[in-house]
Amino acid sequence: MQPTWKTIIEPFKIKSVEPLGFTTRAERERVLRDASWNLFGVAADKVLIDLLTDSGTSAMSAEQWAAIMRGDESYAGARSFFAFEAAVRDLTGYKFVMPVHQGRAAERILFAVAGGPGKTVIANSHFDTTRANVEASGATAIDLPVPEALDFAVSAPFKGDMDLRALEEKIRELGGANIPMIVMTLTNNSLGGQPVSMGNLRRVSEIARRHRIPLMLDVARFAENAWFIKRREFGYAARCAAEIAREMFSYADGCWMSAKKDAFVNIGGFLAVNDPQWSARAREFLILGEGFPTYGGLAGRDLEAMAVGLREVLDEHYLEYRVRSIEYLGDGLRRAGVPIVEPPGGHAVYIDAKRLLPHIPPSGYPAQALACELYLTAGVRSVEIGSLMFGRRENGGFKPARMELVRLAIPRRVYTQSHMDFLIEVIADVAARAKTIRPLRLLDSSPRLAHFTARLEPETVQ
Repeated sequence: MQPTWKTIIEPFKIKSVEPLGFTTRAERERVLRDASWNLFGVAADKVLIDLLTDSGTSAMSAEQWAAIMRGDESYAGARSFFAFEAAVRDLTGYKFVMPVHQGRAAERILFAVAGGPGKTVIANSHFDTTRANVEASGATAIDLPVPEALDFAVSAPFKGDMDLRALEEKIRELGGANIPMIVMTLTNNSLGGQPVSMGNLRRVSEIARRHRIPLMLDVARFAENAWFIKRREFGYAARCAAEIAREMFSYADGCWMSAKKDAFVNIGGFLAVNDPQWSARAREFLILGEGFPTYGGLAGRDLEAMAVGLREVLDEHYLEYRVRSIEYLGDGLRRAGVPIVEPPGGHAVYIDAKRLLPHIPPSGYPAQALACELYLTAGVRSVEIGSLMFGRRENGGFKPARMELVRLAIPRRVYTQSHMDFLIEVIADVAARAKTIRPLRLLDSSPRLAHFTARLEPETVQ
């Protein structure tokens, strides 16, 4: 019988390295002040461990780098496109495949085609760019997660699920004709990287088809979702991740992907649908904003790397290591008494800043304050998912977000177990003196996606 080892080993060898950005506390204070307390404004060489995002920050494999050398840079009809198209069709089963430079480009095109004033898009949870593109089209974005998804202290296997009863009620309230699509985000990024069960996805599909509403999937992290189904859902333990993924895709009418996540690439994505009318209209917007439909704003080498990454990510040795590494970080923080979203998700651990910093109200941006303190302490960059990202300023008032989270998004195949041990030490140190962290005051921000460009400063001590 094969023993179960306690030590996590990376299922790869390191072939190329780059230096980390060591800085002093004084340097970081100056850098953060110059960035107006917004970590998006911090230069990467001033960051020691960068957990801002897992998007476009992965390490590509030797096979992907080899594929890059095969890139056909023909403007139209490049062989690299057909290799990419075949990989997407084999995975998803969808007929019409359009490359784009990243996921939000697919969202912009999709909601330009199907959105518009008077329409409502329903999701288990929209992420920031998804919501922004829905609203930019004039439509309304509504989230209907299961109730336990918002109880971050409770551990449940599939907190990314849609609330089926609420979905039925919302469809009756709005009328199916006013809902251009239902969206399932796999995994559910905004609420902790939580997976969607196959059973829930199947039921959402049944409801959507009964009401003749298209179902679309946001599949930036589809492989991680498939692995959670294999590990947690009855009847799937003996099935391979690729087979599980194909079943997931079978319940929807199309999908879009930021391939910068589960396909390991530094740039790229796609939109894939079965509806020929949606495809025809989408291609018009694609040509206007991205490029000819067989390159879609990408070089041929990017298409080749995506095709390889879509196959590599379903390797079960990789998926086991990936999810276990996230769990390892979550275990360490839990032991240190740091409140996190339970259970840890597939790509990140989320610290619950609302519980850790009860002395800071939502108007003081507790999650952003915590993220800034992590940077000041050790040069660790993370991202706020709270009232800076999702809060609303309406009619002269402030409507806070439902959550105040700090996401520690782990790039794929980049950091080792020793980096995770260091992170646990740093975060435990910050948590031990949480009461000393001060609120932040918003100086200015843009009306959409404010967290990218917002300027803040610490509130002065009275």
